[in-house]
Formats: sequence, C-alpha cells, structure tokens
Amino acid sequence: MKKLILAGLSSVVVLMGALAGCNFSQEDETTTVELAEVTRSIFYAPLYVAMEQGFFEEENLNIELTTTWGGDKTMTSLLSDGADVALVGAETSIYVNAQEPADPIINFAMLTQTDGTFLMAKEETDSFSWDDLKGTTFLGQRKGGMPQMTGEYVLKQNNIDPAEDLNLIQNIDFANIASAYSSGTGEYVQLFEPQATLFEQEGLGQIVASFGEESGALPYTVFMAKEGFVHGDDDVAERFTRAIYKAQQWVYEASPEEIASTIAPYFDDTPEDVIADSAVRYRDQESYAKTPVLPEKAWDNLQNIMEEAGELPEPSDYDQFVDTELAEKVMEE
Repeated sequence: MKKLILAGLSSVVVLMGALAGCNFSQEDETTTVELAEVTRSIFYAPLYVAMEQGFFEEENLNIELTTTWGGDKTMTSLLSDGADVALVGAETSIYVNAQEPADPIINFAMLTQTDGTFLMAKEETDSFSWDDLKGTTFLGQRKGGMPQMTGEYVLKQNNIDPAEDLNLIQNIDFANIASAYSSGTGEYVQLFEPQATLFEQEGLGQIVASFGEESGALPYTVFMAKEGFVHGDDDVAERFTRAIYKAQQWVYEASPEEIASTIAPYFDDTPEDVIADSAVRYRDQESYAKTPVLPEKAWDNLQNIMEEAGELPEPSDYDQFVDTELAEKVMEE
C-alpha cells in the first residue's frame, strides 16, 4: 500500500512539474493580435515601424494586420471579434459607445495627435490667405468623417462659412477624391499624404496650409479595443502599447531616409523620397503622437469639433472610455 501511495505521489509530482513547465513555456509563447487599420497611410508610420523594427516581436506579439478601408468596416470588424484591436479615429468609439454596447470600446493608445490632411491649391501663390477660398469650388472629404468635420471646423475658425462662402463638394468617395481633383474638379482640395506631395511634385498644385496645424491637438487615430481586451487578465494590451511607444520614440529620432526605408514595404507604389518627405512633414508638425497617452484636452477638442459639425450623439466620458494607465506605465519603465 505504501508503495502504491508513493507511486501515486510521484505521479502527481511529475504531473505538477509538467504543468509548471507548460505554464512557463506559455509565458514565452507568441500571442497573435488581429489588428484592423482603417486605411493604409504614411500617417500611421509608427505602427509600421513597430512591425518592421521588431518592437512587437520583443513583446512576444505577432501582429496580423488587415486594412479594412473605412471607419464603419473597421468598427464592425472589432465588434464582431474579427479584430482584437482597431486603429481608427476616436470619434468612431464615441458613436459606438453611445449605443451602450455590453462590452464598451476603450481608447488605450494614441498614434496620431493632429488632423492629417493638407489644403492644396491648383494655382501657385506666394501669399496664401484663407479668404482666397471664398467663391471657389472646394473638394472636401466625406460628410460625417473626421477629416470633413475638422476641415469645416478650420474653415469656420478662419471666418469661412462652408455652406455660404464656397461651393463645397462632399459626395465623392474617399478613394476617388484625388483623381477627381487631378481631372479638373475644384480649385482647392483636402488631401492626405503622400498624395499631396505627389501632386506637388507633378505640378498639379501647391500645398498652402495644414489642417493639422490649424485644428490643434486631437486623438485623430487611436488604438482601441473592447474593454475585456484592454482590462483582461493577460498583459497583451500593455505589451502592445509598449511596442508602440518604442516606435514613437524611434520615429522622432530617425533620419527621413531611415523612416522611408523602414516603412517602404507597406507602400510599394510610392517612391522612397516621397515617403521620406511625407513622413517628415507629419513629424515636423508633430502629427505623430510622441507618447501613447491620450490627453483629456485633446478628447474635449475632438468632441467640440464633432458638436460643431452636428455629429456628436452625446458627451462621451473621458474617464470611462479612455485608458491612460497602460501608456503611463510603459513610459515610466
């Protein structure tokens, strides 16, 4: 009997050792994170840097990146568990949380902190004034989206009534705005990089103003996830945030050529000199957030712009829907 008991105990010890070994190996296992980005843009350079420089790998994370082309599709992917994390404008979380989902959407790491569009004029000028837009045709962004809301907010801040002072076109799909402009529609257009720089190089217009500089700090593009993911028992969201913070620091220290060569695989059809120029333009105006922390002042500015545009469903509580603990923790390390 004693031998049976000892044998049983030995089996238990062996089993416990095996389980302990499994737990230890799981800590070192790579966790896959499904990430949905709203579009592919040089505006998101720090994300691609984190992937190419191995910052996610250092955190034992494997990022499976999908471009979902549109805020509605991105949020649908997140809500239906097609993605663990979404990279999209913070306004989309406000729209969703206003519907009181069972698992709220939490903004946990900011990637860009200004609008990313530029005003391009078809005619070159040495002395641009916002008054120059009055009486012209302005090719803006899709109604209800953050670029359009910010664009109209900036126009109003410069004493231009979008409804009265110009011919505002907003019925062209995002993917077709650049081609519509190059085909002759509008004297002015609101464009992201690298399209603005490409058009300038091709002699199709001149960048005369930055909506990012004019609108102030905004949580323009944010990593967000369901509350269960952000506040779960594991530390995946924390490790994700740490990798992003490393990339944010890298982008502000690297040369334009280093940035361009690093993220070039994500932009096959764009010359590296254009990638470099576009990235530096964003960096110089500090569009890339320097830390993942989403400040309350920027959150309030976002809601003010949405309210001005008539698109704010209801005030969204910063303390409830923004998590800064993870970002603050990785910055203190």
